[in-house]
Amino acid sequence: MIRLFKHLHFFIPCLFVLSTIVGACSQISLTMTTDEPITLKMAVLPILDTLPMYVAQQEGLFEQNGVQVEFIPVASGAERDQVVSAGQADGMINEVTSTMLYNKDQIQVQIVRFARTATPEDALFRILASGKSNVESANGLKGVEIGISQGTVIDYLTDRLLQAQGFSQYEINTIAVPKIPDRMALLENGELEAAMLPEPLSSLAVLNGAKIILDDTSLPKYSFSTISFRKEVIDKHPEAINGFLTAIEEATDEINADPEKWNTLLSDLKLVPPPLLDTFKIPPFVTAGVPDEDQWNDVLSWAKDKGILNVDVSYEESVNPEFLP
Repeated sequence: MIRLFKHLHFFIPCLFVLSTIVGACSQISLTMTTDEPITLKMAVLPILDTLPMYVAQQEGLFEQNGVQVEFIPVASGAERDQVVSAGQADGMINEVTSTMLYNKDQIQVQIVRFARTATPEDALFRILASGKSNVESANGLKGVEIGISQGTVIDYLTDRLLQAQGFSQYEINTIAVPKIPDRMALLENGELEAAMLPEPLSSLAVLNGAKIILDDTSLPKYSFSTISFRKEVIDKHPEAINGFLTAIEEATDEINADPEKWNTLLSDLKLVPPPLLDTFKIPPFVTAGVPDEDQWNDVLSWAKDKGILNVDVSYEESVNPEFLP
């Protein structure tokens, strides 16, 4: 009995120590498994396509869907691509040609959703003629220098819109003017007879005297922007991508239900030029979807014909609809 007591006397402190260790380990385990919201860093250009992201942020929709978002402003597509390539941003609004260039050697980014699309009623891009030019119709653009940004959706759309008018490749004459403000200035003063510009800047150019010659309402299937993320981020944080896209869908529904509600936000973020704020109407934003394989293949064919790409880039590995709400 005395011997048993001695053993118990030794065992009870050991049991206490053991329970303390187990409790501590449990606490550590709980701490380690507590779900902290993932922060997604988005490289954002000052374009209308970003509006659902800002609405989702303002309305707390990201937080409600378990994700945090940090915006990294960039001034150009080139700067955006540098930031994403360096891993300083996780996602972006870009275009199919951009994704193809990322993925030509290995899959680095994936498209997860449309950002904006043209419709038969609302243009994303327009080919404009200078108010000082004699060009009055599409036929007048034959051989005329058209200011574009090379290797982008603007380059692609210029070709497709003019080809639809019966132009041969030899009748399409484009000149690289990468910076949109430069393109607008050259168009306004007549140094460029024509240029392709995005909305709403094309509307500002028209306000300043330019003439609309063609726009993508005639071929909306060719005109869209996309939301893309680095594949590494998608693979590591799928729940954050899902939460992000759910919030974007909710924000899109809010914008489409009451477009005028967001005019102050447009002004604060400078997504619409000040001279247009009183008259500009936010067009409907596209709901959940991704480019289809035909759209992808048409851009790929164009990029190979132009010498921008010399390999086939996989649609299945580059476009990921898995996270759409």
